[in-house]
Amino acid sequence: KITELQANFLSQNTVLTFEEAARYTGFSRSYLYKLTHLQKIPCSKPAGKMLFFDRAELENWLLTNQVNESWYNE
Repeated sequence: KITELQANFLSQNTVLTFEEAARYTGFSRSYLYKLTHLQKIPCSKPAGKMLFFDRAELENWLLTNQVNESWYNE
């Protein structure tokens, strides 16, 4: 039940913390950190320490580089 409540709360946030973004994307913390370090994923660091992610930007980023449907049939 707590997991359901956490998932529901997470889906309502517009700004995600690093931990929430890792859960939301399904990426490991180390892979997400690598993406942020390489500036491959949109995030902000307003206080110079903690990373935050705009959920809408994260969703858009996740949907970039969509593969062609024919790729699945090969």
